[in-house]
Amino acid sequence: MTRKAQLEPHFSSSELKTRYLATLDKVERRRWHLIWLVSQKWTIKQAASAVGINYDYALEIVKNYNEQGEGAIQNRHKGKKPRKKALLDEKQLEELKECLKKPPADRGIWTGPKVAAWIAEKTGTEKVWPQRGWE
Repeated sequence: MTRKAQLEPHFSSSELKTRYLATLDKVERRRWHLIWLVSQKWTIKQAASAVGINYDYALEIVKNYNEQGEGAIQNRHKGKKPRKKALLDEKQLEELKECLKKPPADRGIWTGPKVAAWIAEKTGTEKVWPQRGWE
């Protein structure tokens, strides 16, 4: 027989359901859903399967919730800025769009590496990785 997970009584089952239904953040909503199902006497494995997450990740969520309470459910990535910064300003981006309408200097076709080389030349950057040309 499978052992049911124990939750610390940070919130009642009805409070967990309310938080699950009221949360707008997708990550937090899934975590609240998991915790609510576990509070309904579901096993962690059943609850993880129901909300579509990995069992080990679900186990970690329950463990952290028991230790930290509500703080463990928060999405720590929410509001963070993306790491990549734009290589081109608006004027340069418009110039690139115009250049892409014509064949490149070698009369072939535009490729990611060719666009990256164009960006490096226009920005004075020593190296622009070829995949940034596709971006």
